[in-house]
Amino acid sequence: MTAETFFLQGDPANAAPMAHYMRNRFPFLGVKTPERKRQLRPLIAASRTWSTEALRGAVAALYARPEREYQYAAIDLASARVRQWTLTDMRWLAEFVPVKAWWDSVDAWRMVFGRYIARHPAEKAAIFDWFFGQDDFWLRRVGITLQLMEKTQTDTAMLSRAILADRTTPEFFIQKAIGWALRQYSKTDSDWVRAFMRDHELMSLAVREGSKYL
Repeated sequence: MTAETFFLQGDPANAAPMAHYMRNRFPFLGVKTPERKRQLRPLIAASRTWSTEALRGAVAALYARPEREYQYAAIDLASARVRQWTLTDMRWLAEFVPVKAWWDSVDAWRMVFGRYIARHPAEKAAIFDWFFGQDDFWLRRVGITLQLMEKTQTDTAMLSRAILADRTTPEFFIQKAIGWALRQYSKTDSDWVRAFMRDHELMSLAVREGSKYL
């Protein structure tokens, strides 16, 4: 099986509600997540023998298809093969983040980068720099939430830098990201998060989201 011969089979009855949930920004086939993952298994299994060039081609081909589930499938494939990627490949994958961007795809890409930095901690700073300070707020959202899975390996200086750069940015998805990052890290070091929120004036949405476990 190849990306060219892979097609998802959806339920038309699901398509309209799924599109509506995403504010009708994208067409949908009507394939819910568990079913998509089931249908994708043969392609992921086949990808184990692919070269990196073939894998890149498959990700790009799937991502280019119009239906939203194919963007999800491309990200699933990239995530499944995270052990195969190098830093150069990850830089290439970062170019997809602002393409057809909405919270669903952006946060799914962030998980791919999160899995990569868990395996390659020395490369975390380099990856963070791809997202920090970018004009596109979706890229900055990845920078803010990059360390969600890092727990005790969280670089608090990096986290502070990402948050403070967007501390007063009114964009909803940025403020949600700040709150999410703080809330997640509060599970590991609640004292640090309390002190950070005490020492820096944050917008109400970020405070509300960040304080949920404090």
